[in-house]
This record gives sequence, structure tokens and C-alpha cells, in this order.
Amino acid sequence: MKSFSRILTTSLLYLGFALSPMSNAQAAELQVIAGAGITAALNEIVSQFEKATGHKIVVRYGTAPQLVKMATTSPFDLGVCPEDVFKDAGARAQLTPEPMTNVARVGIGVAVKAGAAKPDISTPEALKQTLLNAKSIASIPATATGAQLAGIYERLGIAEEMKARIKVQPMPPNNITEAVAKGDAELGVFILNVLTDPRLDVVGQLPGELKREIVYTAGVAANTREPGAAKAFLTYLMSPDGAAAIKAKGMTPG
Repeated sequence: MKSFSRILTTSLLYLGFALSPMSNAQAAELQVIAGAGITAALNEIVSQFEKATGHKIVVRYGTAPQLVKMATTSPFDLGVCPEDVFKDAGARAQLTPEPMTNVARVGIGVAVKAGAAKPDISTPEALKQTLLNAKSIASIPATATGAQLAGIYERLGIAEEMKARIKVQPMPPNNITEAVAKGDAELGVFILNVLTDPRLDVVGQLPGELKREIVYTAGVAANTREPGAAKAFLTYLMSPDGAAAIKAKGMTPG
């Protein structure tokens, strides 16, 4: 009952935000900064929200360092970023003081080209050997996922060895999928929603105590010129429709 009440309340709040401004003012244009790993889900949600409200949303995607720079050097209305972005004091200072809202989460895993033999990653030691045996591993070190992986490689004691194996891919993240699918990289190691592709076989999440999730969190910019529309979009992200889009793109809502 509590879950149903929470969903009903969220839906009613969204309707109040989204519908009332349209009868009194012109549609707003919102500037959103967002982590590239949530692109597929967020693009779908943006499309739904624009159709429902008449507001226009422009999204700028980036890696964690790029998002910190965007937050601290250019105006925006809402951020939907990996939580590490807003651990940066300068970036967090650009948001309202209200608590951040967790929007989506996704695990980190390993994938191979469809049909290829799946390596053993069932234990930390098995994962270590698989990584050391791989000739090339597609990833994007500058992302929040890359930062998590760097810590894992340190923990496994293979940070130096991995430097020769990681085949750095350019943004956007689906270049990892392309590299593995074309055979340019033996493994893809990244968040699972990016690795989920018919041309790849997902081996699984990182094992045991190495299991990690990237959490995408959202907040309204303190200096937004469109606070009503920004809050409406944030509410829509947490609505049943928003959650359905997030889930459909291989992520877990909230």
C-alpha cells in the first residue's frame, strides 16, 4: 500500500506541475546536463515529457569530468548525473540545497562478441585471470564507470598490467559495443545497459565484493530560470512512466 500511495502521489504531483503552467505561460526550454550512460533512457523520457507538456529540453551528455566542468562553468536547469559528479563541491554548489534524487542505477559487467566463448568471472580471482588473459578490453576510463574500474584493478593488484590491455574508446559509450562487436576488442567492461546488445553476449556482473553500481542522481540548479518546469521534469523522472522507460533500457529505477 505504501508503494502504491507513493506512485499515486508522484503521478498527481507531476500532473500538477506539468499541466498547470501550460495554461498560464509559454512553454519553457530546459537545459539539462546528464551522464552519457543514461542516454537511451533519458532520451525516451525527454520525448514523453515534451509531448505531455509542450516544454522543450536540450540535453548535454558527458563524462564525469566533463559534467563537473559543465556544472561549474555554464548555465543549466537540471542535472541527471552519476552521483560522483555531485560529490565535487563546486558542482554540488550549483544545485539547490534539497537532497538529491536517485533516478536510476545499473551494475558494471563484462561482455564478449556474440558467439564467442564466455570467460570465467565467477570469483574475484577468476575475473583477475580473465582480465590478464585478455589482449584488449574496450572501456572509457574518464567516465564514472572507468573510475570505479580503476579502483577494482588496484584492488586486484593489476593496475599496471591493465594499462596495456585497455583499449580506450571515444564517447559516446556505445563505441564500446561497436568495438567488441567488430572484433576490435576482446572484452567490453562497462555498465550493463551499454553492453546489452544483440551483437554481444553479456558474461555477467562483476563478482562478489567487486560488484559495483553506477547511481544516477538528479537535482535542480540553484540559478535555474525555469524552476517550475525543472521540478516538473524531475517529478516526471520519478513517475511510473519515467520508471518504465528506465527499466526498459536495462536500468533499475530509483
